[in-house]
Amino acid sequence: MKFTGKAYKFGSNIDTDAIIPARYLTTFDPAELARHCMEDADPEFPFKVKPGDMIVADKNFGCGSSREHAPIAIKGAGIACVVADSFARIFYRNAINIGLPILESPQAAAAIQEGDQIEVDLESGQILNLRSGEVYQATPFPEFMQEIMARGGLINYVKETG
Repeated sequence: MKFTGKAYKFGSNIDTDAIIPARYLTTFDPAELARHCMEDADPEFPFKVKPGDMIVADKNFGCGSSREHAPIAIKGAGIACVVADSFARIFYRNAINIGLPILESPQAAAAIQEGDQIEVDLESGQILNLRSGEVYQATPFPEFMQEIMARGGLINYVKETG
């Protein structure tokens, strides 16, 4: 799976409250959560993000509470992939479970700038910055995890593969 989109840059320790504030946790509806995605970190984010865009962040993205609402909000907003220096463990797992592609690449997180067009290849783990021409390497997911992503998450994967 390959994605190309605009990068929205965030710093370190972006917690789940910044991704989706607790005041919106009354629903699991992806469209409703998307309307408030990242608004405490960037109030304009829900209005400017387009399907296929990507989030690029520094260390410990998704720290804080273990709510599944955070990756659901990101996926609901149309984010194709999140690239970060590192992810909080529970966010990483929740992202895989709901089929939100994520890649760890400290080099990409450090070099990519807000607004850069980037291309992500989940199969190879390569991240291409179309502005600079630089290529960064992330560890690609094993094939079965790529299948989970392609099917939209763990529940769909289990239903389809039995």
